[in-house]
Amino acid sequence: MEPLLSLSHLVKHYATQKAVDDISFDIQKGSIFGLLGPNGAGKTTLLRMITGIFYPDGGTIQLDGKHFDPLLDIRDIGYMPEERGLYKKMKIGEQALYLAQLRGLSKADAMEKIKYWFEKFEMQSWWNKKVEDLSKDPLNANLIKDEIYNLAKNGATIIFSTHRMEQVEEICDHIVLVNLGKKILDGTVSEIKQQFKEYIFAIETSHPELIKDNALFSIIERADKNPNKILVKLSHAVASNEVLKYLIEQQIPVVSYNEVLPSLNDIFIQLVEDTHAKARAFQNI
Repeated sequence: MEPLLSLSHLVKHYATQKAVDDISFDIQKGSIFGLLGPNGAGKTTLLRMITGIFYPDGGTIQLDGKHFDPLLDIRDIGYMPEERGLYKKMKIGEQALYLAQLRGLSKADAMEKIKYWFEKFEMQSWWNKKVEDLSKDPLNANLIKDEIYNLAKNGATIIFSTHRMEQVEEICDHIVLVNLGKKILDGTVSEIKQQFKEYIFAIETSHPELIKDNALFSIIERADKNPNKILVKLSHAVASNEVLKYLIEQQIPVVSYNEVLPSLNDIFIQLVEDTHAKARAFQNI
């Protein structure tokens, strides 16, 4: 399948700093794509090039198989910032109307669409309140999350940039992690978690002593404060179904069993720390 958006060897300089240093990746149509990285990693610069605010110093951007033309293609691209991109003292309804008209809608069309979305999100009472009065409660977050799913289901492509890894794990199909201007990770969430797994399993059994005495397993800790549920780490790489087969062959009664995969947050921290360590080592050469 041909990607909707294709970035090839993008480069962007600010004075002596390379904010984006030879980054390439593809985004498939209808996907929810996570663009991740710590502050200063290059995420904002990438987004500004994708939305036509900045032009790259090198590399190419293709949209739907054609060279990206910011002046024309921006009409098919929307952007929703956090509160830092909004006017905090402005009334919410007035700001929505202003932004819609900036996108080229007439005042009448803008008002019609805004009323539809305010009703859908049950925000009518917020029309005359200020942006600084908005909250980020879980109910609002879930409404937005559901709408992101609906947009993707109907053919929209979502680029989701956040520091909250639990949100990424929940909604993103594919992620790219950038740091110090470079791409350091690219893949689906499931692929990445498999790539960084440490062969740790949570096993609940009525006879935990049979696991303790087994050379295949290294006991890490008891899980969930349950004396019969134990976290173990394998002495070498073994497929999950083979471990279960082994337990049965050893006549170890299994109540529950699952492989414990690393969280994206753990992977994120590990890779970012490794990247910074390598950068420091290079500077000291």
